[in-house]
Amino acid sequence: MCGITGWVSFERDLRAERDTLDAMTETMACRGPDDRGVWAAGPAALGHRRLAVIDLPGGRRPMTAETGRGTVAIVYSGEAYNFAELRAELTGRGHRFTTGSDTEVVLRGYLEWGDAVAERLNGMYAFAVWDGPRGRLVMIRDRMGIKPFFYCPTSDGVLFGSEPKAILANPLAVRSVGADGLRELFALVKTPGHAIWDGMREVEPGTVVTVDRSGTRTRTYWSLQTRPHQDDRDTTVARVRELLEDVVDRQLVADVPLCTLLSGGLDSSAMTALAARRLAGRGEAVRSFAVDFAGQAENFVADALRGTPDTPYVHDVARLSGTRHQDIVLDSRALADPEVRARMIRARDVPMGFGDMDASLHLLFRAIREHSTVALSGESADEVFGGYLQFFDEEARQADTFPWLVRFAEHFGDDGALLRDGLTEALDLPGYVRDSYRDAVAGVRRLDGESDFEYRMRRICHLHLTRFVRLLLDRKDRASMAVGLEVRVPFCDHRLVEYVYNTPWALKSFDGREKSLLREATADVIPRSVYDRVKSPYPSTQDPAYAVALQEQAEELLSRPGHPVFDLVDRGRLQQAARRDTPQITQASRRGLERALDLATWIDLYRPALTLP
Repeated sequence: MCGITGWVSFERDLRAERDTLDAMTETMACRGPDDRGVWAAGPAALGHRRLAVIDLPGGRRPMTAETGRGTVAIVYSGEAYNFAELRAELTGRGHRFTTGSDTEVVLRGYLEWGDAVAERLNGMYAFAVWDGPRGRLVMIRDRMGIKPFFYCPTSDGVLFGSEPKAILANPLAVRSVGADGLRELFALVKTPGHAIWDGMREVEPGTVVTVDRSGTRTRTYWSLQTRPHQDDRDTTVARVRELLEDVVDRQLVADVPLCTLLSGGLDSSAMTALAARRLAGRGEAVRSFAVDFAGQAENFVADALRGTPDTPYVHDVARLSGTRHQDIVLDSRALADPEVRARMIRARDVPMGFGDMDASLHLLFRAIREHSTVALSGESADEVFGGYLQFFDEEARQADTFPWLVRFAEHFGDDGALLRDGLTEALDLPGYVRDSYRDAVAGVRRLDGESDFEYRMRRICHLHLTRFVRLLLDRKDRASMAVGLEVRVPFCDHRLVEYVYNTPWALKSFDGREKSLLREATADVIPRSVYDRVKSPYPSTQDPAYAVALQEQAEELLSRPGHPVFDLVDRGRLQQAARRDTPQITQASRRGLERALDLATWIDLYRPALTLP
C-alpha cells in the first residue's frame, strides 16, 4: 500500500521541476512511511511513497522496464491478490522477474497486455503507467473504488495523485471549491468522478484514463451488470461460502504483521472467524482489535439504530475463534480533541465528517498501527448482502431518492441545519439530489420477467454498491492510510459482489432478516449470539461530556465573528446549538456542531476560495 503522484507536461522537461515533484510526493508520506522514490524523463515525472507489505527489500518504486523502444515506468498503490498466478502466466510468456513484488507483476502485465491488464487483476489498486514508447500516461483504478485516485487536467497534460493534497501541492492546481463542490459536501450522494475541488476529477472505479498529446480518454473496463441467477438457496449459500474462503485466503498474504477489525457484528465476525480458521491450519492465531468507549458497556442506552453494545459480542467471537484480542478504549476528551479533528480533515482533504465516528476511527487505527501494518475489515458487507435498515423500510423502498437519505436526518442529524438560509436556497440540495438519483438509476437493467418489487430492490442494491459504499471506502482508506495502516476489504472482491448482486432479494433475505446469505454461509464459525444479533452500525459515543466539549469549541468559534466559516454557517443557529441548556446527547442532535467545527477547521487548514452561488 502506498501513495502515488505525478505530472505529465508535453510542453516542458519535468526533470527541471524536481522541487515541485518532491513537494507533491511528500504529501503522501503518511501513506508510505517506509520509502520514497521519484523518477522523471522529459514530459513525465512520477513520485512514490511506499508502505512495504510484500517483498520488503525488492518492491521499490517508481519501477521501470526497458523495452528497446523506450522506458515504461509505473507508480502503484494497492494489492493484486492474484499476482502469483499472473506471475506464473507471464513467466510462461517469457517475462523475467527480479523482485517478488506484485508491482513488477502489474508492470510486466502492462507490457504484455497493455491497459487490458486491469481486467486480469483481482484486488484493490490505483496505478499510473508512463508509456514512453507511446508517449502516454495510463491511469487505472480498481473495480469498486477501494483505492482513491484523482487527476487534474492542465493546459498541456495532467497532474495526478492518490489524494487531492498531492495535486494541490503543485502551483498549477487551484484551491477553489464551487457550488457543485459544496453540494457534494452536503448532499451525501457521491457523484461518480466528482472530486469537490474545482478542476479536479476522480478516476472512476473500473476505469482506465489515458492522457497523450491529443487529449484525455476514458474507458470503462468493469461495471456492475445485471445477469440471471440460476442457483437455488443451498447452492447459493455454498457458493457464497466458497467465495468468502477464497477471498479471505488471498487477502491474508502479507510479509508484515496482520490483524482483523472486529466489531461483534455479523460482517467482521464472519471475516475474522474465517481468517482464524485458515491461520489455525498454519499454527498461527489472528490478532483482532475493537473500538470501545470508556463506560459505554456499563452505561449503554439502546436507541433506534443501536440496540446493543458491541463489546460482549466482540468477546464472544474472540473466544470462539481464539484470536489474540485487544479493545481500544477511547474517552471523550480524545474524541473531541481539535487536533484529532484536524488530522481527519487533513486525511480526507474535505470536511465530509461523521463526527465522533471519524475521530474514533482515526484513534483506533493509530493504536492498531503500533502492532500491525495490515488489517482486514468487514466494510461493504451491508451493501453487498443488504444489511441496512433502509433495505427493509417500506418508505425508503418506495421513495424516489437515495434510500439512505430517507431517515438520515432522523438518525444522524441534518447536514443543512446550520447553513445560512440564502445558501440553502441557492444550493438547492433537493434538486441536486433528485438529478443525481435519476442519473444513478438510469442504467440499472431489469431482467426479463423480473417483478416490480425485485427490480426496485435491485435498484436499491445497485445504488448502495455504486454510490453509498464509495463514501465509506474513501473514509476508511483515508483514515487508515493517514497512519500508514493498510486496510483490506474482502467483501469488495468483485467476484463476490457480482454474484450476490444478481441474487434475487427473496434469496438475500430468505429468512426475513438482513444479510441472510452471509449469516447462513458462516453459521458454523460464528457464535450463536452473533448469528442472532440485529444489525448495529459503527459505534458512536453516548457520553454527554463529548457534546459539552463540542459546545465549548463552538463558543470559541463564535468569539471569532470574522471567521470565513460564517459565509456558510448561520451564527444564530450555531449559538443556539452551543447553549448549555440545550441537550446535545444523541448523535443526531450533535451533527450541526460537528459539521460547523469541521468546516471551520477545513477552512483554516486549506484556505479554499469558495465560490458561493
